Amino acid sequence: MASHGNAAKLALAAILLGFCGAGFGSPTPTPWPEQFHALLLQNASGKLSTVDLWYDFPNGRNFNIIHSQLGSTLYDLEWTNGTSFFYDLDAGSCRTVHVPVGILPPDWLVGNSTYIGVREVGGFTCNVWSKADDFIFYYEDVETKRPVYWIFYTGREEYVMTFEPGKVLEDEGWQAPWYCFDREENKSFQENGGDTKEPSELFKHSTLGKKLGKNLV
Repeated sequence: MASHGNAAKLALAAILLGFCGAGFGSPTPTPWPEQFHALLLQNASGKLSTVDLWYDFPNGRNFNIIHSQLGSTLYDLEWTNGTSFFYDLDAGSCRTVHVPVGILPPDWLVGNSTYIGVREVGGFTCNVWSKADDFIFYYEDVETKRPVYWIFYTGREEYVMTFEPGKVLEDEGWQAPWYCFDREENKSFQENGGDTKEPSELFKHSTLGKKLGKNLV
């Protein structure tokens, strides 16, 4: 009887140890789908905007279409070779920027990120990770594994309103206007102070790419 009792206790202990190991280990962030569309609500120090984010990793491109509240629309078109075009169709202006790291891969958060724990945001229970020396905090829904929210060290917040894996923008939508490829137009734009938005969206987005790109592994 004693031997059977000890065996049962050992079996129970093994089950509990396995359960604890599975339940209390740090979760791994879910890689992004290779293609998706997301609608974001951005809050930058009280300045609100919506962002149509188109991510297309197989074709080496990423697109942020930033609609400022009661203002103009800034197009941030990024390619995997590091070339980014920031343009305003209403103003007819464009600036070309080179960020060597290119676009982020789907698993950009998996390596060298720090698990913070479980937090509540906007009614969602999320796992939270920090990346690149707390440059960004990323919130992922515990149940669906979809991105919910992220916040940068500057305080700029991005709320994910909709998330559509597999949705792709047609090829013609990725074409930057002709004046982005005209050196004189780019030179004139930069000599006249470039983009007039404050704080500069150009600086924030290029800094993000450089910072995260150095911490992908």
